[in-house]
Amino acid sequence: MHTINYSISNELGINDRQVSAVLDLLEEGATIPFIARYRKEATHGLDEVQIGNIALARKKWEEIEKRRTYIRDTIKDQGKLTTLLDKKINDAADLNALEDLYLPFKKKRKTRASVAREFGLEPLAHRI
Repeated sequence: MHTINYSISNELGINDRQVSAVLDLLEEGATIPFIARYRKEATHGLDEVQIGNIALARKKWEEIEKRRTYIRDTIKDQGKLTTLLDKKINDAADLNALEDLYLPFKKKRKTRASVAREFGLEPLAHRI
């Protein structure tokens, strides 16, 4: 949880303790308006917009982590995960960077032509 606090703090320019307090309150089930009105002492005076930005940044970070895990597992299952690629996946900062790394390993859609090639019909097609 420390890394999410640190990254959100850097991204939004808000103190790490404030981010930590907001994330803790959100995990307890508190709503953004409730935190802004009744937990000002815990957040050290953050307003509703700042708390909303922290919530959005947390959601974005969780989506990136979920995609990062999926991409790593998929490439690992293909047997093509190297230490350099693993480091690049860990260092990717956003979804676009992750998708760019995953693109060469993404399974291609199966077409009729690819099925025909699997059955060895490509030489016949060239002859015709």
